[in-house]
Amino acid sequence: MVGGGPAGLTFARVLHRHDHPVTVLERDPAPDARPPGGTLDLHEKLGQLALDKAGALAEFHALSRPEGQAMRILDTDGTVLRDWRPRLGERANPEIDRGQLRDLLLGPLDVQWGRGVAEVVPGTRDGVLVRFADGGEEAFDLVVGADGAWSRVRPAVSSATPHYTGVTLVETSLDDVDTRHPDLARLIGDGSVAVYGVNRGLVAQRNSGGHVKVYAQFRAPLDWHLGLDPADAEAVRAHLLALFDGWADPALDLLRRGGAFVHRPLYVLPVSHTWAHVPGVTLLGDAAHLMPPLGVGANLAMLEGAELAEAVAAAPGDLDEAVRAFEERMWARAGRWAKMTVAGLERLVSPDPTDALALFDEIQGS
Repeated sequence: MVGGGPAGLTFARVLHRHDHPVTVLERDPAPDARPPGGTLDLHEKLGQLALDKAGALAEFHALSRPEGQAMRILDTDGTVLRDWRPRLGERANPEIDRGQLRDLLLGPLDVQWGRGVAEVVPGTRDGVLVRFADGGEEAFDLVVGADGAWSRVRPAVSSATPHYTGVTLVETSLDDVDTRHPDLARLIGDGSVAVYGVNRGLVAQRNSGGHVKVYAQFRAPLDWHLGLDPADAEAVRAHLLALFDGWADPALDLLRRGGAFVHRPLYVLPVSHTWAHVPGVTLLGDAAHLMPPLGVGANLAMLEGAELAEAVAAAPGDLDEAVRAFEERMWARAGRWAKMTVAGLERLVSPDPTDALALFDEIQGS
């Protein structure tokens, strides 16, 4: 397994549960080598099902935040347009911090940290050859690439590369929000608050421990930040405040009070990305079907990891056929979700902000 994210760790946990050997290769030198990212809502029939297969669902329920399912949408003038709150006992999509999920999944696993992969070569005499960034190499019976958007495993099976969607996110954050920014804490509530305008939006999402992630999203060329020093927080802040000029102060305060800013252009793979099956190599998650971050990607990746692990554990005598059959199922399901999320991004960051509101109405009503 190449990649120690949600997909790779779920795959490894399910194999571990079946007493099947697995090696997890992760390029980061340690679990806490970089910030783990924001919060995830894990769906009952996707991410939670995967955790159940891994024997980790009870731990998830103990850590997750059902109250984080709350969602409030404002107009750019500050008017509250929608205010959805979860019912008592509602556990359809509870939130969990990515770092907490990572630690939960790591559990008993033995991960080889600092093992960056440079290249994967299938069809060698000894199996699939993995060449490492440090110059070493090792052969495996099966290499699973769960190494994200810019996967080093993907070229072994596909020539596809991600392309820019035309939408960029700029992320900032607020710490100790309940004490330091009580007005914004009330605005955000227990879950998220979102404001949508013409071709842009602001979203703030509560994480655990009083931490809030804020995302400015807008349509722009990939080089929109030319002339800006990304490390100059005040220059980036001024640019964003000009971009959202005229919006209500509570929304703009999410940008005014944020710390450092991180540029995150959104890339996707083709909606119908597939490949000719290559014995001994396959892909999961973003490596296989990078799609807009609309709450599905990690869920889908985790379920794929769990299902592939079950298939591998159940077919030691015909591993290649098990992987081939898994790929066919993955492609069909991922294609449907990719189509929906690409269309969803078009509606969320749209010339007509009512498209975003209508999309949420449909989701909440389903």
